[in-house]
Amino acid sequence: MNGFYSLSVKPGLAPMEAKLVDALPEEEGWRFEPKWDGFRCLVFRDGGEVHLQSKSGKPLGRYFPEIVESVRAMEADRIVLDGELIIPIGGILSFDALQLRLHPAESRVRRLAAETPAQLMLFDLLFSKETSYVDAPLEHRRRALEIVHAAERRPDLLLSPYTDDRGVAQGWLDRAGGALDGVVAKRRDGAYEPGERAMLKIKQLRSADCVVGGFRYGSGSRQVGSLLLGLFNDEGKLDHVGFTSALPAEGRDALTARLEALIGPPGFTGDAPGGPSRWSTERTGEWEPLRHELVVEVRYDHVTGKRFRHGTRFLRWRPDKAPEQCRMDQLQPEAPPAELVADMTGAETA
Repeated sequence: MNGFYSLSVKPGLAPMEAKLVDALPEEEGWRFEPKWDGFRCLVFRDGGEVHLQSKSGKPLGRYFPEIVESVRAMEADRIVLDGELIIPIGGILSFDALQLRLHPAESRVRRLAAETPAQLMLFDLLFSKETSYVDAPLEHRRRALEIVHAAERRPDLLLSPYTDDRGVAQGWLDRAGGALDGVVAKRRDGAYEPGERAMLKIKQLRSADCVVGGFRYGSGSRQVGSLLLGLFNDEGKLDHVGFTSALPAEGRDALTARLEALIGPPGFTGDAPGGPSRWSTERTGEWEPLRHELVVEVRYDHVTGKRFRHGTRFLRWRPDKAPEQCRMDQLQPEAPPAELVADMTGAETA
């Protein structure tokens, strides 16, 4: 036993993190895993005490009581696991359903847990019984995790696939955007490094041409802070699909004047922007509607619920493209998890 034992079953350990890179590594020695579309979760169990910890260190147990009970029912009564909380709904993994769990009312959380139960996708083992695996190589940790998982046989505790074949991993990456958020690469002989970016994450970046349906001023400023992006739906209405704030600082005065000259209806004629949510980085819910004249190409990494999950990257203006050409069909449809798992037949899961 090493010094990790004293921390093993108590929350507070920082998860190992990943550095974003452009492509899968080509050299030998890497193992690839799907990057699932959920909430990162460290699990700590010490007898009857179970703690779920988010990537940022915050407790998650009260929001996922069904997972707490599932872990408490495990045969392994002293264990630390690393994984991803996911909620499958209608054939896809629903990030929106995960967000709905972060609610102050316990009664609502309990109702959602019964209606849309979560699952825990496991991909690492840090401590079990009297043994710390933090310093063990990934291959050793994985074998130990497989033994634990096989002994439990619980349908809500899943074992994430992996592959050592770069071609298989590239196939996963090509399908990313629905159940998968990308691919993670880990050194097969690497230890678990808490708080360090010792893994690589690769995302499938795509681009879309969007109508600028409105904009927000920056906080405490009269300069543009972000462009509000829209795509036309099947009814011909402009739905708000996200924003981009990565605008060149040196051109913001001119851009602000250009936008202010276009203020007016119709703005968003379908789904419109609301105020900032708990997940938003923008500080104001106020926005200015614009006439449909400007088209911008942006880069995005993920779509959920017909919206860009994160802020997008501004690429260029598209004066050559008519606003009515900017339609929802540009966005890659989300792939059902079952379909993706079927494509993972070359992956090893045990």
